[in-house]
Amino acid sequence: MPAKITFSKLSYQTKPFASALKLALAISVAGTKIAPVAGNAVTFELPNGVVLTDANVAVKYILNAVSFDASDLSLIQNAIIEKEGTTISKLVFQKKPQEALQIAESFVSKYGSKIFTNTEKLGVVDVIYFGSLYETLSDTDLSKYPSLGAWFTLVSKSPLVTKALEIVDKQVSKGAKKKQAGADKKAGASQTALPDLNPSTQKLGKIDFFQAPDKSKKILPKDGERNILITSALPYVNNIPHLGNIIGSTLSADCYARYCRARGYNTLLICGTDEYGTATETKALEEGVSCQALCDKYNAIHQSVYKWFDLSFDHFGRTTTPKQTQITQDIFHKVHGNGFTSEDTMTQLFCEKCQRFLADRYVEGVCPSCKYEDARGDQCDACGRLLNATELESPRCKLDGTAPITRDSKHMFLNLDTLQPEIEKFNERVNAEGKWSQNGIHITQSWLKEGLRPRCITRDLKWGTPVPLEGFESKVFYVWFDACIGYPSITANYTDDWEKWWKNPKDVKLYQFMGKDNVPFHSVIFPGTQIATKEDWTMVHHISTTEYLNYEGGKFSKSRNIGVFGTNAEETGIPASVWRYYLLSSRPETGDAMFTWNEFITKNNSELLNNLGNFVNRVIKFVIAKYDGGVIPDADLSGEAEVALTKDVNQLLEQYIEAMDAVKIRQGLSIAMAISARGNLYLQESNVSNTLFTENRAKCDAVVHIAINLIYLLSSLLYPFMPATSESITRQLNAPLKNIPNQFTSDILGGHKLNGAAYLFSKIDEKMEATWKAKYGSSGN
Repeated sequence: MPAKITFSKLSYQTKPFASALKLALAISVAGTKIAPVAGNAVTFELPNGVVLTDANVAVKYILNAVSFDASDLSLIQNAIIEKEGTTISKLVFQKKPQEALQIAESFVSKYGSKIFTNTEKLGVVDVIYFGSLYETLSDTDLSKYPSLGAWFTLVSKSPLVTKALEIVDKQVSKGAKKKQAGADKKAGASQTALPDLNPSTQKLGKIDFFQAPDKSKKILPKDGERNILITSALPYVNNIPHLGNIIGSTLSADCYARYCRARGYNTLLICGTDEYGTATETKALEEGVSCQALCDKYNAIHQSVYKWFDLSFDHFGRTTTPKQTQITQDIFHKVHGNGFTSEDTMTQLFCEKCQRFLADRYVEGVCPSCKYEDARGDQCDACGRLLNATELESPRCKLDGTAPITRDSKHMFLNLDTLQPEIEKFNERVNAEGKWSQNGIHITQSWLKEGLRPRCITRDLKWGTPVPLEGFESKVFYVWFDACIGYPSITANYTDDWEKWWKNPKDVKLYQFMGKDNVPFHSVIFPGTQIATKEDWTMVHHISTTEYLNYEGGKFSKSRNIGVFGTNAEETGIPASVWRYYLLSSRPETGDAMFTWNEFITKNNSELLNNLGNFVNRVIKFVIAKYDGGVIPDADLSGEAEVALTKDVNQLLEQYIEAMDAVKIRQGLSIAMAISARGNLYLQESNVSNTLFTENRAKCDAVVHIAINLIYLLSSLLYPFMPATSESITRQLNAPLKNIPNQFTSDILGGHKLNGAAYLFSKIDEKMEATWKAKYGSSGN
């Protein structure tokens, strides 16, 4: 007799609903085809006739997790499952959700990916905890529980969860209020569901269609093609990225990578979390967890945030890997063997209370240049000067506040002074060839003009890449020696053929995206290290630098709850496309920029809704209403207005490609929106209306024909910036996304049928400004 699941009639916010969701998710994960039958209770009947009424026991049986071993991991897993059954679920149904979530947060924070998934693969603990906490977390501010929230957001997006919810929803009593997985949707635009593309009703010209990367195949350089390697500055793993971090590197890199792919360039986008160093040790001490547990927790949070923002990394990795150790040590051996290192004794700060040498980030004090009182031991955030900890005035130990003493410690140095002529020669060439922005050039030149000095590349820490040198067994590499090596090591974890990207300067162009504070490490130190190996490395071709994005008159601060962080953006209910548009249109390319809620709302309502949204929706709805449900007419496009429109659009298209090739991202988006505005102007001048359709059908045919093709062009031009919006447009048009062309042409032909109309954006109530400022803080409160 086969196994059988019985579901009673369910109601939301009850234990039977949670139990049913656990079982439904378990059979989805297991791939077991067991259709629930109606009954008086939620039960699981074994093939031998034994009936299980405990959902957790049933889940373990379905997922073959009933066996037990004495390993630490197995003991921890069983204890966590037992805690859910004895405490967490009871707190949920006793209306004590905060207590339940605090316990769950502590588990996810402490054990991370050892117990809870950070991929799309779900395990027994994921199934039980999701079933138990699904409804509670759907109504919760996830920023209060960052580890748990990141896990929940990731699991919520699994198709297995969608399938399980569909199974359970069928058993819910009519009239019960339905929940949605993830954060509630409110105050923004939701994408209207549209049918899939219908090839039988398409009539398209000869089009160079966009080809998304095939995830089953590794992307490698191709002979005779334009091979573009793109890196985003590796975000520190010890925090949740805020909007400034996101636009400063990861989102900007994604936008350019999407552009390159849509131009047909062979493109690889690499990123990952920077996990070694003092910053990690400090944060781990603050949270009372191991460095590895901290890295696991925040790596999962970063991945969840970037997935929500629709970032398209070909591989997102991390620096705490054997490949990182292997490649870093190999590079060091070559640099050391070539005579570009030296050994010296450093006078360092030592905390007698902690009984340890204080690495840079364990020290705070007064900046000797600008007198900022909270300068770090490695850099002053106020004036940007790079420092040694011993240069600080009135230094204090960050861990206990006491004044440290000085002691000597032996270290290795990279002889940048010896390498300076080659570094200068390299920068002189690539600054021009790569068309660097002025801020990147200026920052680099200021370093070179000051004169390079030997720079210490080792630290008295435990959490880092070990120094493979006799007498240095207790030391690790300074994070800024090996952090940039994370790019090739993360690539090596993506493909064994990583050197085809990283040791192939003739065929590969390297584009790197970062905030201005990271420029010297990418323009001076890492190139210097590559030169010192005397190997033929792929070196940076273009550095795209951003200034700082600040928040409402001040700075982002997680500790003071000021600013929008990655996990907050989703909570607002505003789609990722709107956030992407705001950040990319405000990208601080030439000077610092300021996020304000007023500007955010204005850009959505005026630029997206009134310009782009109005143009697309007005045309598509008109065609569906007047032309046999959306059949595009044949048309004569030789009229004066149509010729003028085509000429203007082609001029703007040429400017768009020129700007994007030069990595002028903000300008590229502005030009795309100018093309949309030109389309709106054309509609107004043509007076598209019922009257035009009735009295001048030939003109009306020309207007809708060319307008539909202009919308098709816009779907490609906007893809790098708002991929979900582009997808909605192409679904409405019933035409696959095409690559960004060199010229505006009519690719959607007469006889082609549209797929339907959907709103791209919706208005944000201006009153939400006060609500969001109160929730996320501002300099004025």
